[in-house]
Amino acid sequence: MSFKIVVDSCCEYTTQMKRESCYVSVPLTIACNGSTFIDDDTFDQADLLHAMKASKDAPATACPFPQAFLDAYQGADDVYVVTLSALLSGSYNSAYQAKMLMAEDHPDVNVHVFNSCSAVSGQTLIAELIKELAESGMPYKKVVREVEQFISRMQTLFVLEDLENLRKNGRLTRLQAVVTGALKIKLFCRATPEGEIEKVGQSLTVKQGLVKLVDKAASDPDHVGRTVVISHCNCRERAEQVKLMMEMKCKFDKVVIVGAGGVTTVYANDGGIVVAY
Repeated sequence: MSFKIVVDSCCEYTTQMKRESCYVSVPLTIACNGSTFIDDDTFDQADLLHAMKASKDAPATACPFPQAFLDAYQGADDVYVVTLSALLSGSYNSAYQAKMLMAEDHPDVNVHVFNSCSAVSGQTLIAELIKELAESGMPYKKVVREVEQFISRMQTLFVLEDLENLRKNGRLTRLQAVVTGALKIKLFCRATPEGEIEKVGQSLTVKQGLVKLVDKAASDPDHVGRTVVISHCNCRERAEQVKLMMEMKCKFDKVVIVGAGGVTTVYANDGGIVVAY
């Protein structure tokens, strides 16, 4: 049985994933300061960062139309789809609508849409797990069960330099009271099991926040032996420092660093770090 893994463009590819033909990315679009950016191979991070700094308004992201997902579903017996949290974007709903359309024309094709309840590096982990399980010959329904169980246990943590884009786009519903009067405070946040953003702690600097992030992971007994993916927005050196701290304090089996694409750049903003395991 052939398979493919369809992701929206908030999923960050590792170097290995870029070499694998089983992954297909469906791009979101970004509107900022009069320009439109497509989150695909043409995306230029420096241009978007410049546009965000020059604009008085927050950039706006738009999820793919169902047809874009439907086109990506073609050509495999089993299709696994990974979208960013359904509570943060319409990407999940669009992918699910495409699944319904696919069922009408190709009822013999299996399509499952995973709500990552996360984003960025969390989606990376899910996509890599799907590939590992599917390549092992595991039946489609069992792959779905195993991955859904993994999603329920996965942790997504992040520290950002700037919360303005999240705040302006209404992605900080649980943090409004904190953010309103204290934007200069660096918040250490996580994704809730439902996929919303929740404050874990705060600090005066990003460095202090990242220490708290690493300590949080180290204190979680469920992290032992797992892979952790660190996504960074234009701050490779900072990501390397987080990796070093994790290698010293944690017991992850593997620590991987990935760069930020367009959607991640919008919400993590310049200097942001997102970690998932």
